[in-house]
Amino acid sequence: MHVSPLPRLTALRYVQPLREGGSLPAIVDTDDGMYVVKFRGAGQGPRALVAELIVGRLAHALGLPTPDLAIVDLPPPFGLSEPDPEIQDLLRASQGTNVGMRYLDGAFNFALAAAGDVLPAGFADRLVWLDAFVTNPDRTHRNTNLLVCHRRIWLIDHGASLYAHHDWSNVDDARTRSPFTLIRDHVLITECDGVQDVDDELAARITPDLLRTILDAVPDELIHDAAVFASPDAARDRYLTYLTERLRAPRPFVSEAARARDSVRAAPARRLADRR
Repeated sequence: MHVSPLPRLTALRYVQPLREGGSLPAIVDTDDGMYVVKFRGAGQGPRALVAELIVGRLAHALGLPTPDLAIVDLPPPFGLSEPDPEIQDLLRASQGTNVGMRYLDGAFNFALAAAGDVLPAGFADRLVWLDAFVTNPDRTHRNTNLLVCHRRIWLIDHGASLYAHHDWSNVDDARTRSPFTLIRDHVLITECDGVQDVDDELAARITPDLLRTILDAVPDELIHDAAVFASPDAARDRYLTYLTERLRAPRPFVSEAARARDSVRAAPARRLADRR
């Protein structure tokens, strides 16, 4: 499958912070319009941006709608007129390479109870499969990280995915092949009827060439942690090994998703405040 190059944009104006999450992303005007930018100087650091790029492009390859991704450069004087000292500190720490996704004007947060009728057939199966594959714990009823725009559901915010990369030294074969039990809290787990039916198709789409193309597009300055890897390509090789091994059949994360679905469906309904 063809993967288009990531555009590289320049930030022109800081428009508005988005305070829903802890990383303080913001709407930023660029030389290609408005983007929601996540900053490398935020608490989770560059790895969250690496996860955004890898998972966002995997989602696109699997036919799941994601806003267009781009590399967004912050020039040194950018945003220093902002009155909030927290924002000023964040922008100073984020000069250079950051990650943005196209701003969806008029979008609103997805809630299953209110917008379940816009779910396309098979969407839940594909999304649960992807989130289990990339170990994304951040797609729950409390925080769906799904938007609805023009009656279409869009995936956003994948920075919490691939959490193994925060501690590569302790990622052994058992952790690589983890079934990912947190999938039980997925917002669409009860809507997922055929995750095992789409397994072979989705896994076949994620070829080594696709993974390599996606990884090669991640900027060196984001993917390379000099304390862990000798070079950016060594880092890419580690991600490639991890993702390839998770894809190796049989895939424990698929059977775990099916088991979790049956378990959640059989359990008494929980109050929304009790869900994670």
